[in-house]
Amino acid sequence: MKTNSTNMIVTALGAAVSGVGYGVMRKAAKGRIGSGILGFGLAHVALGLLDMNRTSLDEEIGRNEEG
Repeated sequence: MKTNSTNMIVTALGAAVSGVGYGVMRKAAKGRIGSGILGFGLAHVALGLLDMNRTSLDEEIGRNEEG
């Protein structure tokens, strides 16, 4: 399974945004904005990881024809 570099970038960027959101959330007493930024980053991490593990339709067709 070959991973796309875009998926890696989305996941890494999501991790960075999550870190920023966590930092903002820790600084502010009522960090609703920090929580939102953290959730936005975690969503990007999750979607990037899911997209990395997705198989394309071409791979599925080739796998079914071979065996």
